[in-house]
Amino acid sequence: MKVKVVSARDNPLLKRKEVQFRVEHGPAGKTPGRLEVKRALADALRVDAELVFVERMRTLTGTNTAVGVANVYASMEQARLVEADYIVKRNLPEKPKEEAAGA
Repeated sequence: MKVKVVSARDNPLLKRKEVQFRVEHGPAGKTPGRLEVKRALADALRVDAELVFVERMRTLTGTNTAVGVANVYASMEQARLVEADYIVKRNLPEKPKEEAAGA
């Protein structure tokens, strides 16, 4: 899987960087998961993975390429203030099934 940042734009009002990206996932591979892409984007941008929130991602029809949009925040407090709750939940690591069943 190769992640390429297509464009990055600073948004000083919301204290974040808005990133458009492209993921090449190879002919034998399926579309990578949101958390996997989040970690790869964090590595490419040299930021903490907790501050990266993948907003949307889709695979282009008939290709091995996915495109998407992510936001990189200056702090976790700012991210929770601006991002919608469902986006924050989608970008959290999944809990083990035992914890989820017991909670």
